[in-house]
Amino acid sequence: MDEGGRSNLAPYSFFNAFCDEPHIIGFCSNGWKDTVANVAKTRQFVWNLATRSIAPAMNATSASVPHEVDEFVLAGLTKLTSCRVKPYRVQESPVTFECACTQLVQLQDAHGVPVEAWMVFGEVIEVHIDKSLITDGVYHTAQAHPVLRGGGNGEYAEIHAEAIFSMQAPD
Repeated sequence: MDEGGRSNLAPYSFFNAFCDEPHIIGFCSNGWKDTVANVAKTRQFVWNLATRSIAPAMNATSASVPHEVDEFVLAGLTKLTSCRVKPYRVQESPVTFECACTQLVQLQDAHGVPVEAWMVFGEVIEVHIDKSLITDGVYHTAQAHPVLRGGGNGEYAEIHAEAIFSMQAPD
């Protein structure tokens, strides 16, 4: 959401969790896009889990449209009021994180030359998880059917129960 209250949605392939205390997540934007500009000014954003059921809508939000276009409307997604930040959450997403921006970093190449890419980091200050995805206090990722970028121009993968395996870290 920009400082004027206009909504913005954008899918980011380059996303990850970086720290567990405090919980820090981040994404990288190739180019100074509306999302980065909005976070730079408001210092807030919401991360919404992209799932197989909303993948077509997520894809629609990647369209290059004027700043005034509301991607919620464009994609047919429902705005859900957040608890601690101003940007809306995506009602159709079963997992959302409300975040306060901690850092905005322009990336650079191996020679220290800035590149047209910005890393946005945010502390997760509010978590929303559909209760049906939690059993005995444990969130089960595969039950949400998240999608991730698989490479190429339009390759994606869906995480499902058969893809999950367990492995204990050595002491």
